Amino acid sequence: MKRLTNKEKEIMDLYWQYGPMHVRELLKHYDEPRPHFNTLSTIVRILEGEGFIGHNQVGNSFQYYAAISKEEYGRKSIVGIVKNYFNDSYLSAVSSFVKEENVSVEQLRELIDEIEKQQS
Repeated sequence: MKRLTNKEKEIMDLYWQYGPMHVRELLKHYDEPRPHFNTLSTIVRILEGEGFIGHNQVGNSFQYYAAISKEEYGRKSIVGIVKNYFNDSYLSAVSSFVKEENVSVEQLRELIDEIEKQQS
């Protein structure tokens, strides 16, 4: 799955938070100075083309909505990171995270306990 740019992520966060809306409604969630309507409209259409956003026709306009959940995007992003940066090795990814973030043995045990609970 493609990683979202900062602007794309910003737009997706608004759809995840507020639900379906027209681009004009989306624009209202921005502080001044707001981006131009055409800029937002273009990014929304790009996101739709990439499968992140869908639309329903309402009269002669489109109401857009998030086509994937924030959780689904997060899961797929992690899978892509592990595949592209850690040779498809979750062990390498976790090991790197543990080293970089100074995760304690106790925190790792808690993580293992949570995983075991989910698999039961």
